[in-house]
Amino acid sequence: MPTMTRTRLLSASLVALLGLTACEGLKEAMTAHVDTVARAGSQELTVTRLAELLGPTDVPLRADAVRAVAQLWVNYQLLGAAAAAGDSLATDAQAEDGMWSAIAQIKSRKYFEVVAKDWGIADSTKWEQAYNDGAVLGASHILLTKQPEGLDPAQNAAIKAEAEKLAASLKGASLERFGAVARERTQDPGSKDRGGDYGVFPPGQMVPEFDAGIRSVAPGEVTGVVETQFGYHIIRRHTYAEIKGQFAEVYGQVAGEGKEQEYFEALEKAQNVQVKAAAAKLVKAIAEDVDAYRDDKTVIASARNGDMTAARMARWMAAFPPQTRMRAQVAQAPDSLIPLFVKNVMRNELLLRAADSAGVTVDSTEMAEVRGAFRQAVLGVMDAMGLAPQALADSAPDKAARERLAASRVEEYLSGVVKNERQYIEVPEQIAIVLRAKYESRLVPAGVDRVLTEATELRASADSARAASQPPSAVPLGAPSGAPVIPPAPQPQP
Repeated sequence: MPTMTRTRLLSASLVALLGLTACEGLKEAMTAHVDTVARAGSQELTVTRLAELLGPTDVPLRADAVRAVAQLWVNYQLLGAAAAAGDSLATDAQAEDGMWSAIAQIKSRKYFEVVAKDWGIADSTKWEQAYNDGAVLGASHILLTKQPEGLDPAQNAAIKAEAEKLAASLKGASLERFGAVARERTQDPGSKDRGGDYGVFPPGQMVPEFDAGIRSVAPGEVTGVVETQFGYHIIRRHTYAEIKGQFAEVYGQVAGEGKEQEYFEALEKAQNVQVKAAAAKLVKAIAEDVDAYRDDKTVIASARNGDMTAARMARWMAAFPPQTRMRAQVAQAPDSLIPLFVKNVMRNELLLRAADSAGVTVDSTEMAEVRGAFRQAVLGVMDAMGLAPQALADSAPDKAARERLAASRVEEYLSGVVKNERQYIEVPEQIAIVLRAKYESRLVPAGVDRVLTEATELRASADSARAASQPPSAVPLGAPSGAPVIPPAPQPQP
């Protein structure tokens, strides 16, 4: 278990080292802070406080939701503690630590551009043969749309018969004639003005039936009716001469993707990347709670030039942009897909290591932009929450007073977010990792469980009170609306 890796067993020798005596000492150690769910600097979030906050709301009472709110409280309180101390996290080292993923992306991109610079280049004398062999596809089409399945089979049969007649009349049609008919007859608004022309595209970009239809005829020929979910298509495959000007760019992209796959497969083989058998369970646990694994040295995947630990995976996973919902997807994915995800993350890691080994650096202009973006983000979040250092200094006479003011503003703001009365403000992962590195914080797993228990009891009481106050009605009442959205754990834009 990951937790066992981090904490080990509280053995007799450790009890002695800590000066604890027999069972009483052990009991005291194991029950300390049992009423606390999170700590941030000098502030504590009690089980009762969080249960009372969540109980009357429509926030789902699940462990992940409770953790998300508790972690949000930690981030907000640490931000408030920094602001109260006049600390805007402005040092170069802090900015670079927070923006590690952006810096990694710049270095990896520079290195990869050198490695891949010749991948899209091929012998142009072989381009026509490559096109004719289907390395790249090009076509125009006419679409007659059909009714959704089961609504009117007879009408669809009539539409298909009409398409078959049209296809027969276009056998051997030139590009000009086919385009003229398409402008008149096609029901595809996206290509109608172009005479049904889709130009050149990689295989797999269209639905499989459409690609198969193109491949079923030689360049310059017209298919019979090709049925897809969209309707009945008549497709004319372009000749190489007709698309020659577009071919090089698309073919370079296709060839480059193939070379990229070959490159990473060779890199994995050279590094002997091996995903551990127990990786799936651990990776899913990291996806659900990255903060719990930021210091976990358990190996998830091994490689010759260094392992992928749980802590490193937590950093990479937190770096995915929130809109990708990557962590949620990983947590819900079948175990069989997790090794593939680990290998994809390992590719990022191996590429970054290769860039570092090659001496790739971020130039001064790029670094200044990265640092500036970090500092602007810090001040922007502080200001949006009313925690700007200067604003606190103007409102409170000393540090202790500023800390109390910041903490109270955080409590008020978080309450509004949970009740869906205030707009959610994210503390990005770039900022959160710097705050957590500089200021003490902790989430207590046992406290999460206690919050769930107490909040469930409070909600049941509130629901009973609401039900008792409702007047009799013959019409069933709907479920309460306006459930607040629980924001995900803060994540960066790499």
